Amino acid sequence: MENQNNYDFIICGGGLSGLILAQIFGNDPYFENKKVLILEKEIKSQNDRTWSFWEEKNSAWDSITYKVWNTAEFKAAHFSKKIDLNPFQYKMIRGEDFYKKLHENLEKISNITFLKEKVISIEDKGKEVRVFGEKKSYLAKKVFTSIPPSVQLHEKEKYPLLHQHFVGWFVKTENPIFDPETPQIMDFDLPQKGNTRFIYVLPFSKNKALIEFTLFSANFLEDNEYEDAIEEYLNRKNAGKVVVQDREQGSIPMTSYPFWNKNTPNTMHIGTAGGWTKSSTGYTFQKTIRKAKETVSFLKTRKPLDQMKHKNRFWFYDLLFLDVLSKHNEKGHLLFSLMFKKNSPELIFKFLDEQTTFREEIKIMLSFPTGLFINALWKRIF
Repeated sequence: MENQNNYDFIICGGGLSGLILAQIFGNDPYFENKKVLILEKEIKSQNDRTWSFWEEKNSAWDSITYKVWNTAEFKAAHFSKKIDLNPFQYKMIRGEDFYKKLHENLEKISNITFLKEKVISIEDKGKEVRVFGEKKSYLAKKVFTSIPPSVQLHEKEKYPLLHQHFVGWFVKTENPIFDPETPQIMDFDLPQKGNTRFIYVLPFSKNKALIEFTLFSANFLEDNEYEDAIEEYLNRKNAGKVVVQDREQGSIPMTSYPFWNKNTPNTMHIGTAGGWTKSSTGYTFQKTIRKAKETVSFLKTRKPLDQMKHKNRFWFYDLLFLDVLSKHNEKGHLLFSLMFKKNSPELIFKFLDEQTTFREEIKIMLSFPTGLFINALWKRIF
């Protein structure tokens, strides 16, 4: 093995989690003498996705934030609530802006290298890890990979698997039907058809917005069903002539499966492949930042990577929620409606960010039909 293919750390995957982790390495003097390699089969530069999240005002991401909102709205068939987000803001970042900023930052750091390479396999040899690519193989002391582990999730009955699947249209409408200051974070006022279905709207002006038809469910729909739901929403809003300027489609696994069980002493799964997505909601951006920071802190302890603890009470809350939602998928609109109806927005966002106290969490839990969750808890215990 040639010396130039030896590294301290290899990151397999140059998406959100890989780039965030690399940036933390690059900004921390502890790693300034460590060689870091990022392997990505295709260097990302396109607007392949958007990330939306809430956070307090003035952050490191403001320079690439595409749009900021100070209010939001939750809607259901018989309940709606306009939300003052203070002290938070709801923010949107486009993929192309994120990739450009992170690539520019990382290219300035001499000990971080990018290579366009498809990873075929990873083998932990004990004292080192060998990463096999299509072109070459590489050695590292530690490897972090966002490539999903070989887990047959549908066979893991212990950990229910739902999907957050969606189609989104970036539209320009003839009529000014949007409130540019107020995104619709969940609009359940549409036929649920036995699932958890809602419209998500990020407005950019009175006649421009991103509209997504989203489901939390076990099964996917035919492509035309997503498109039809968006068209029905626009017709109901009297949008007039509609121009679809761009389109996005995706699916995020919603599961509390312990992906970290696939880690080894010298390899760690990160991102969605490592359980870094909030399994009960699909929110990814802020949790990825938190998990990347926790990973770097743990790395400094020099303990084997498979000893890092990932389970906490929030993981268990998500597990129970998915137990209920998988068995009673038609009740999703009710569960979210009760949460928003009975709690302050600040408390909800703190809870979803896993920053609440146990006392605050009890208040959130008392919002829900206790029978559903007691039954799920009983089955988990016994």
